[in-house]
Amino acid sequence: MKWTDVYDIAMALADNYPDTDPQYVNFVDLHSWICQLEEFDDDPERSGEKILEAIQAAWIEEVAD
Repeated sequence: MKWTDVYDIAMALADNYPDTDPQYVNFVDLHSWICQLEEFDDDPERSGEKILEAIQAAWIEEVAD
């Protein structure tokens, strides 16, 4: 997965952290958790606030369904 795979990352986070409310996850933790995903294979330095916001929003949407 790359940073642009927003929905795939969100689904992986939902699977790996099922008891976590994503709206309360700070970006430092979110970035770390994404980089630790087994399927994640991108440069950790290539992320930014906008991509983390998009991933967090997708994760919130994922757990709401």
